[in-house]
Amino acid sequence: MSESTSLDTLSINTIRTLAMDAVQAANSGHPGTPMSLAPVAYCLWQQFLRFDPNDPIWPNRDRFILSNGHASMLLYSLMHLAGIKVVTRDYKVTSDLSVKLEDIKRFRQLDSKCPGHPEYRWTSGIETTTGPLGQGLANSAGMAMAGKWQAAHFNKPDFEMFNYNVYSICGDGCMMEGVSSEAASLAGHQRLSNLCWIYDNNHITIEGNTALAFSEDVATRFIAYGWNVTRVGDANDLEMLARAIQTFQKTTDRPTLIIVDSHIAYGAPNKQDTSAAHGEPLGEEEIRLTKKNYGWPEDAKFLVPAGVPEHFQQGMGKRGKELRDAWNARYAEYKKKHADLADQLMKMQHRELPENWDKDLPKFPADAKGIASRDSNGKVLNALAQQVPWLIGGAADLAPSTKTRLTFKDAGDFEADNHGGRNLHYGIREHAMGSILNGMSLCKIRPYGAGFLIFSDYGRAPFRLAALMEIPVIYCFTHDSIGVGEDGPTHQPVEQLASLRAIPGIVVLRPGDANEVVESWRVVMKLRHEPAILILSRQALPTLDRTKYASAAGVAKGAYVLGDSEGKPDVILIGTGSEVSLCVKAYEELKAEGIKARVVSMPSWELFEQQSEEYRAQVLPPDVTARVSVEQASVFGWERYVGMTGAMIGMHTFGSSAPLKDLEKKFGFVPEKVVAAAKDQVAKAKARGR
Repeated sequence: MSESTSLDTLSINTIRTLAMDAVQAANSGHPGTPMSLAPVAYCLWQQFLRFDPNDPIWPNRDRFILSNGHASMLLYSLMHLAGIKVVTRDYKVTSDLSVKLEDIKRFRQLDSKCPGHPEYRWTSGIETTTGPLGQGLANSAGMAMAGKWQAAHFNKPDFEMFNYNVYSICGDGCMMEGVSSEAASLAGHQRLSNLCWIYDNNHITIEGNTALAFSEDVATRFIAYGWNVTRVGDANDLEMLARAIQTFQKTTDRPTLIIVDSHIAYGAPNKQDTSAAHGEPLGEEEIRLTKKNYGWPEDAKFLVPAGVPEHFQQGMGKRGKELRDAWNARYAEYKKKHADLADQLMKMQHRELPENWDKDLPKFPADAKGIASRDSNGKVLNALAQQVPWLIGGAADLAPSTKTRLTFKDAGDFEADNHGGRNLHYGIREHAMGSILNGMSLCKIRPYGAGFLIFSDYGRAPFRLAALMEIPVIYCFTHDSIGVGEDGPTHQPVEQLASLRAIPGIVVLRPGDANEVVESWRVVMKLRHEPAILILSRQALPTLDRTKYASAAGVAKGAYVLGDSEGKPDVILIGTGSEVSLCVKAYEELKAEGIKARVVSMPSWELFEQQSEEYRAQVLPPDVTARVSVEQASVFGWERYVGMTGAMIGMHTFGSSAPLKDLEKKFGFVPEKVVAAAKDQVAKAKARGR
């Protein structure tokens, strides 16, 4: 290699060659984008990114998101060269490299720290899991909103504790996905000046040239969203890239889109099929030709030339350390003058709760008329938010219906001219809302989002990613069943509960009365690594008399015996949500007829499955096979609890448009149907000798 080769070029080509070697060794992956974007990412990291590799969880660090996660080798190469350190699950920074050269050599292999797409928590230094296109962009909008809120809440005169920027690199696929449009629209409306998207405008997707399906003027679209838009005509022009990023940093009234024109080309003159190489290894011969074109040793593999890691240390590393040290010194003084805020800041960063966070939770007296769980949920949410200042959120244009607005004094609205408000307005953007919640949670805010359960279908991808990342996002979905009534089957969820329960790692809770709502929140607020979904009713639910029935504290175990018989029960009735009180009515009728019945409230399958086998057998004794489940949703999955011989009263079709009482009769959600099913179960169990 020529001695005249600059450290910039040497570093960029190191990123490129590591990417092509790793993809070739794995015989899987995408080499083109990491190679074409190496100068862009290098310029951002080495000259601008405020990030300390020796403390990758420093609270005021800039965030970098690779939204086009298939280009993961771009990120892994940067992380290795920058020397980012490992952070343990309990927030301890170690001296180990997050991405070692050996990890890169094992790209896409079992248990490698370099999986096919970037995975949050799996590899320290990765800010969010990306892979589904557009999600990283919407996450970055959430991170930018979190940054604005943290600045408004924590910054004081002479103490600027939060001013971080959020950068996301994206591609044509990200721009095509609807979620990015939703997020861009909201980001422009909120004037998130700390948000910068860098768009790799290379005109290539897996099927070929983007002209096959994409011809809009992206720049004009983003200007219409209210963004500042600038363009870099050549991805290799470091000076122009630097000027574009400087323009972003000087822009204080809107987010910025930098359009970078690039080509998936590798330097080898005979490379023609760039669309194929975008998603395939180059091949050994093509790699040799490309390395020759770079002036690189043609047969060297995974070469990191001397001086390149040191170059990163003198650039990004030195800048990051100085900024982090200054922040730590500032925090020490901040702690003296603003002790309460300093305590909040650290508790928030470690996902801890304030002392006595649950001291003002309401208690609901027995009431046959009752209260809708959306209403009791709103009361609990407001009580909690006053004790946990970083509990913030809103709805997809449905706060008046979901009852999730924070109404106490000074709660305020998060708006372009007041980023300290705690009520967020997502508009009718369910998909972006979920992704933004993930981004906010990744910045350690405790966010919640709300909507109708039926519209959870519009935002499923972020639920899955929240579970995959193990972040404690909270969702409050109301209008949970055919209880929606006259709105009809388009608004009546049937299969949604089963599908949400099928996602690993999410805790789904469907409380049966107001006090179960309270206890559900006691569970939810203590979660640190699991998202939670509360399923809530529009219609009133009777508030059970807890002097007569078991304490609602049983919610913490997922299922509990609410009402019981003397001795071994003949039949067990299992209900969730609005059907718990229906089971109670049937239970009382059966008991009056001398049938020994047990009623079990089961608000959360996931929590119940976490209990010991002994406890689960106490609630659902294996030798009591006469069982009836009652839930205004698909019966899918209930065989787990009622067995193959049990009865399942639920939805087998879509709903219908009619008043609730008529729907309950039509679909069998009335006491006499439950009683009849229970009696039939008892008779069949006796016939089987059990």
